Amino acid sequence: MKIDNVGQMIFGQSDVFDLIMSGRELNDRMLVDRTVDLTLIADIVDDLPEFAQYSEQVQTPAEFDAEYQRCWLMPEKYQTLDIAEYILGLCNSPEELQRCGEELLLFQERNLFTLLCYLTYLVDLMRENNIIWGVGRGSSVASYVLYKLGIHKINSLYYDLDPKEFLR
Repeated sequence: MKIDNVGQMIFGQSDVFDLIMSGRELNDRMLVDRTVDLTLIADIVDDLPEFAQYSEQVQTPAEFDAEYQRCWLMPEKYQTLDIAEYILGLCNSPEELQRCGEELLLFQERNLFTLLCYLTYLVDLMRENNIIWGVGRGSSVASYVLYKLGIHKINSLYYDLDPKEFLR
């Protein structure tokens, strides 16, 4: 298996056979190298998924992210959510508004508003289904926006954590 410049795993012929022999399930999200002979695999595997053929197109990580963010599976309500307005609406004081506004500018500079919409969807989905998630870890706790969305339970404003620690 090899990994391309944006972190995608590309499976070769022997990789696919190793997966089959180890009893792992093959799926249509796997990228296979153009050299993989699918007819050989079809002789072994019932209901062979349609693999995506990997092409050596040069794509920057930013282009890759933009392309795949467009096809995230989330309801229309979250895809069209004005995330800045939503987050600012969660604020209860001028200090919270100031901090969220500063962080939202940092998220916007990095084209991460779609990610924030998806995280909002994820938290809502977990709450609706009574799924418990962690209190927070690593540099994510420096983000007050993520705290307001419910991603973690650490009030970075209270602890005076620098949001740049998260978004560096």
